Amino acid sequence: MPDTTSPIRVLLVDDHQVVRRGLRTFLEVQDDIEVVGEAADGAEGVERILALAPDVVLMDLKMPKVDGIEALKLLREGGSTAKVLIVTSFTEQRTMVPALRAGACGYVYKDVDPEALAGAIRSVHAGHVLLQPELATALLSDDTPRAPQGRGGSLTDREREVLSHIADGRSNREIARALHLSEKTVKTHVSNILMKLDLADRTQAALWAVRNAAG
Repeated sequence: MPDTTSPIRVLLVDDHQVVRRGLRTFLEVQDDIEVVGEAADGAEGVERILALAPDVVLMDLKMPKVDGIEALKLLREGGSTAKVLIVTSFTEQRTMVPALRAGACGYVYKDVDPEALAGAIRSVHAGHVLLQPELATALLSDDTPRAPQGRGGSLTDREREVLSHIADGRSNREIARALHLSEKTVKTHVSNILMKLDLADRTQAALWAVRNAAG
């Protein structure tokens, strides 16, 4: 459960210094957000994230040496628990879908309203998954592989309820409140869902639920 008494520790990964400076300037005036570091490419980003263990990472996709998607994979291999929010100027769904599958918790565009960006940081830190409507449409299209639906048959009714709430972007605390359960029980259900569906994290669980809802 995120610590609500300490500032959200954020690290910026973007190859454009102007972008990093703009993000830092805005975020440093937020009382509940602290910028703990920057990186100019994916390789440096992975190194700094693993060293500094920020809560949330704002990461570009198109960068030299190591791009955002490869960086996400390296972070997962390195055991990072940081929530990665993609900040991009690219709108192609074929780029964003792989990023979410690689472990990103959502994305915003670089022209996002500053207050909306701060809200997005708080949201992913709280355990939410930011799925835009157009991205959900892409995930439900026929041109990307669909997860085997048979795997969902092993879920209990309660696990299906929890999965539905995960797909709605709710945190464990919110799910516990909605289902009148303890957070510990919800965490157990989430772990069981990930194990049964052979998924790495709740972001992938949300994607699985969105894709299979139409099936």
